[in-house]
This record gives sequence, C-alpha cells and structure tokens, in this order.
Amino acid sequence: MTSTIEVVVKIVGNSKRVVVFTGAGISAESGIPTFRDPLNGIWARHDPRKLETASAFREDAALVWGWYLWRRAQVAQSLPNAAHLAIAQLAKTGRVVTVVTQNIDDLHERAGSVDVIHLHGSLEQPKCFACHRAPTSLYLETKIVCEGVRVEPPRCPRCNGKLRPGVVWFGETLPASAWKRAVLAAKNCDVLLSIGTSGEVFPAAEIPIIALKAGASVVHVNPIGVSLSSSHELYLAGRAAECVPNLVSLIEIADKTAH
Repeated sequence: MTSTIEVVVKIVGNSKRVVVFTGAGISAESGIPTFRDPLNGIWARHDPRKLETASAFREDAALVWGWYLWRRAQVAQSLPNAAHLAIAQLAKTGRVVTVVTQNIDDLHERAGSVDVIHLHGSLEQPKCFACHRAPTSLYLETKIVCEGVRVEPPRCPRCNGKLRPGVVWFGETLPASAWKRAVLAAKNCDVLLSIGTSGEVFPAAEIPIIALKAGASVVHVNPIGVSLSSSHELYLAGRAAECVPNLVSLIEIADKTAH
C-alpha cells in the first residue's frame, strides 16, 4: 500500500509550480511564540490582542512601539529552522516556488527563500501611521525593552507622523498587493504545501481553498490533525522541522532517479 508521503513525493515531483503557505507553527519551532501562547518575561502582564490594534497605538504609541521592538529582538535572536532551510532548498530543484506566509518575521528570507509574500506585513518595514507610506530606509533598534519603559516611535521623514509597525493589526485588511500576488500564485500552482497553520485565520486561510478550486493538490503539514474536505487534500502528521526536510530530501532523490 502506498504511503501518504510517497503520494506527496510523486505529486510534488510532477509539479512545476509550488506554493508554500506557512503559519505561526513553523516560526514557533524557531522559538518565536504564536499569538495564542501566553507571554512571559517583561511583557507577561500584557495582552497582545490589546497591543496589536490601531486604537492601542493612538492611546499609547510608545508602549506599542516598545512592544514591537521587543518582538523584533525575539526574532533577531531566533534562527531559521530545518523547515525554513528545506523550503529554500526546494526552490533549487528547478521548480517555481512561491512562499506565502502569515508570519511577520524574516526567517524565510534568512533561510534563503527569495519570492516571499507576507500577507500580514513584516516587522522589518515600518510605515507612517498618518500618511501610510513606508520610509525608504530606517535603522530600527533591536533591543530588549525593560519593564515599564516606553519607547517613542521615530517620525516619518515625509510628514513627521509617527511610524508604526508595518504589520496587519486586528481589524485591518491585508495589504492589497500582497493579497493579489498570493491569490495569483495559488490559482497557478500545481501543488500547495500548507505548513504550520491551523487554517483558522481569515482571509489568509482562503489561499489553500483557492488553490484547491483551481485544481491544485493541497498538502497539510501539521502536528495537529487537519480537517480534509477534498480528495485532493493530503495530511502529513508531524513537526515542520522534521517533515519538511524529509519530504524535500525524498523529492530530490526522486528527481535524480527520474533523470
């Protein structure tokens, strides 16, 4: 009897265009907590859901900016894991690989992935709270912010408004350009690998659905069971840092055998 991993290797082996759709689970394996995890350390008494809103920034911009400096420091201290590296390796097998991520860190880029679409923005690129434009260059300090210390955000070089993190806050819409690119990639791919995401955060969670409707196969990689609604969906149980490198290694072996 053919195993699921063998079926997936064959599907990806026959593909030319692959979308890798990633969520918080893949970053969690690099030590970056998900938004569902309780905070610890200097921010333990804060609720991230109350800090990640435009209203919170209006009320206390220094607190919110300090919170995001702390988050940037967390990311800076983390390293891409084996799953991030394997995804970058997959792009070297001759396939067109597009990474669509819900994560706001830069671990995919640091692992070597080039075509990365950030649906929820990025910690690396702030934008103006007033004019909404992003400065072309700005040094962002990565330091641990002490308890009780608020850090005033830098000012926009164009309009002198306060700069805010360039991420999608609760209640905000996704960046239009990123969404359009992600939808186009999903519609044109042969297979979509959904890694470390619960599929509960919309509208981002529509990306695998769009791929399915366009005729692609969707492979879920997650330690927690995922509901499958289509015969074109498959599920690989396990941690991303174990499953994805194994999958890519088998794909490379299959590619060599085929040639």
